[in-house]
Formats: sequence, C-alpha cells, structure tokens
Amino acid sequence: MDHATAQGRLPHLTIRFKPNKLQDTPNSPQRAPTTSNAPPLWRQLQLAATALASIRAGVSGTAAFQSVEAELRPGVQALGFQVLRTLGRAEALRRQLAKRTPPPAADALLCTALALAWDADASPYEPFTLVDQAVEAAKRNPGTRAQASFINACLRRFLRERDELVALTEREPVAQWNHPRWWIERLRHDHPRDWRRILEADNTQAPMTLRVNLKKTDVAAYLGELNAVGLPGRAVGRSGVQLSRARPVLDLPGFTHGACSVQDAAAQLAAPLLLDGLRAATPGAPLRLLDACAAPGGKTAHLIEAAGDAQLDLTSLEIDATRSRRIEETLARIGAEARVLVADASRPGEWWDGRSFDGILLDAPCTASGIVRRHPDVRWLRRESDTDQLAILQAILLASLWPLVRPGGRLLYCTCSVFRKEGVHQIDAFLAHNTDARLLPSPGHLLPQTGSDAHRVPDNDLGDHDGFFYALLEKAPR
Repeated sequence: MDHATAQGRLPHLTIRFKPNKLQDTPNSPQRAPTTSNAPPLWRQLQLAATALASIRAGVSGTAAFQSVEAELRPGVQALGFQVLRTLGRAEALRRQLAKRTPPPAADALLCTALALAWDADASPYEPFTLVDQAVEAAKRNPGTRAQASFINACLRRFLRERDELVALTEREPVAQWNHPRWWIERLRHDHPRDWRRILEADNTQAPMTLRVNLKKTDVAAYLGELNAVGLPGRAVGRSGVQLSRARPVLDLPGFTHGACSVQDAAAQLAAPLLLDGLRAATPGAPLRLLDACAAPGGKTAHLIEAAGDAQLDLTSLEIDATRSRRIEETLARIGAEARVLVADASRPGEWWDGRSFDGILLDAPCTASGIVRRHPDVRWLRRESDTDQLAILQAILLASLWPLVRPGGRLLYCTCSVFRKEGVHQIDAFLAHNTDARLLPSPGHLLPQTGSDAHRVPDNDLGDHDGFFYALLEKAPR
C-alpha cells in the first residue's frame, strides 16, 4: 500500500478484514463481520467510539456495549474490546498527533481508530481502510462532524509517519503495557517476578471455559457431545471443559437445560474448596451454607452441583435486587433451588435467623484486577484509591460473617483480584485479629494463565485461567 492511496478517498471501498481477529466477548463469542451482511464499518466505529466515551465517563463496559442494538452488538463489542486492550498506546499516539485533547466524542473516535490501526499485524482491518471509515464516521455523526477534518489530518499523518510515532510512544509504560501507571506499579510491587506476564495476559483474549453439571452428565460424556457438534475441547479441573474456540451459549449441547454453565477454571475451585472435608454439625442433617455476595449465581449453582447427594440448606445473598434476579434465573436453568435473599451481607442483624452456618462462601467485592482480559474496561475505570476502599469493605464483610460460622465450620474468602491488598494482606490482618481462625491449605494467589500450583491444588489442571485469590479459614472447635 502506498501513502498516496491511503490518503485518497475510496468511493468503492472494499473492506479487507482478518476474521480470526474479531472473536471476543466475556461469555459468548462474536463472529467477524462479512462484506455481504455486515453493517458499514464506519457505523461500527461510531458505536465503538460511543462506548469508549461512555466508559471514560464512568459507565461499565457491560452497560456501554449492552446499549448497542442487538444486531450490531457482536461486531461493535469485538472492536471495542480490542480498543480497550490497546487504549494506552492509542492515547500516547494521539498526544503525538494533537497538541490539545479534542472534544470527548472526537477524541474517542480518533483513539478508536488509532487503537485498531497502530499495529498492522494485529489490526482486524487494513489500516488505510480503518482511517477512511473513521473519517466517514466523523462526517456522519453530528457530534463529531465539526472535527472531521481534524480527525482526517491526524489519521493521514499517522499513516505517513507510523513507525516514527510508534517509536516515540515506546518510552511510555502506559503505552507499552496498556494499563494505568498506578496499576503497573502496583503489580511490580506485588509480583516482582511475574508482573510483566500478568500484564501480557491481561491483553489477550480469554478462553471459553464451561463447568459441566455432574448431576446431569460427566465430563467425558459432555466432551463427546461437544465433539459431535464440532466443538472440540479439553477437560480442566474436576468438572471443567475448555473449548478450543468460543461459541454462543445457545450452541452448546444441553445449555438451556443446565448441562453446563460458563465459568472460568479458577472460579470453579470455590465450591469444592469449601465442600471438601466439610461435614454438618449433626450427622444426617442438611449442610447449612451461605453464599454471600452471590450474583449472578454461578457459585451458588456450583455448590448445589458439587454437593452430589448431600442435602443442603443453602442461602444466597445479594444486595442488589436486579442482580438478585439473575441468581434465580441461573438456578431455574439448572433445575435447582436455594433461599435467595436481597440483603447486605455485612449487616446480618437484618437477615440472619441466628442459626450458625457450616460453611460460608464470601466472594467479596474487589477491583476485578484478575479478570481484566474478560473485562478490559476495568483497568480504565478503576482508580488507585479504589483498592483501599474495597479492602475496607472486604475486612468489614469478613468481620461480619465470621461470627456466623459454627465452631469447626469454614469460611472460604475469595476475590477475582491479583492485588495482594485484596488477598494475602487481607487474610494476614484477619488472622492477626481472630485467634479462633486457622488457615487451611489454600491456593492463595492464582495468577492469570499460570495453571494450577501442583502442591497447593494437587489434583487439578486448570489450564488457561483468570487471576484469583483463595483462603480457606476454619473456626476452632469449642
């Protein structure tokens, strides 16, 4: 491609794309658009830029992409995820191209185009095509029309001087790693040997991992069903299957009837960690369990599945009424029941009946720093101060729920975080103030894509997984 062609208008534009680059979503994959049935690329770029502007304004990525009309959402989300994974580089390039930050809508569109085009090998479309269609998007949107010439000039200059501009941004850690500077520094402090690998993992696409419902089938049988419909996978953990490629959930055999659920391999450790070795205070009595902070219900469902024939008296808490309904939907799909309460787990006086629990699962609110590859917006939404504020909430929840555990019972504390303040430091502080608690063998910090620690999780190959933290606490018998 010569620069003269790249700078000219292409009235009969042929969209060139790389299909393997556009398959991305947290739970169900999206297919790359085709020239025959896809919406115009300029429209997808408009919507991806609008989502980016919303995220910059504090809206979650889930909500931002959910607002896109259904038929356009797959392609827009795939583009948007790639933008979020390379936003640090795009913003550094924009600073090289423009002395002043343009208005929010124009800046979002400009950064969207730069994020997608800066690396030609990773770009889903030819860079000159992205530039042409980004300018078209600017012209067709009243909110960016006045900046269309400016966007055109910046992007044409980028095509001409790409190598020099990219070289200049290599000096900036945020551009190199595509995370906020404070996030990079925290990882360097918390994981001095692994911080680079964690950041690299964050910028990759997560695999699609399923949890097989062992009350309905087994892993080997379900792998056979997947192979029969052309969806090969491999077994991970006790009841997991990792697909070779992601697919919409409705394509999965038996999904609507609860034969499987989408759940990362690291998250699948929670239920067996709590249940293994746990017995009711009275032989033959139902095992009394609490799943605190339970929405959307994946771990509640897994507790029921992993319990096998054991009777459970299971309470599932969620503070948000809307999210609480998702727990009920999850349970209905797998054909299970639990007591679902809309309540604040940190205020037991408002919902607890006074009877102790054999086991409590506390999947505490956290920064979600371990699941950034599934939710690439998280790194740009979080502030440095959020870690401290969430650590306070985690400590409050631990202190509030620990008295509800019976002597000899257990509490499993977990977060989908790789920050030590939300993991090992939190548990060290708890143990220092609760002499009746002891830490049982636990996975601790699982870093994304590391696989399981053979010593601490002896019988599970987790494969490719998210970052997580687990600490299993047992209360001293009387």
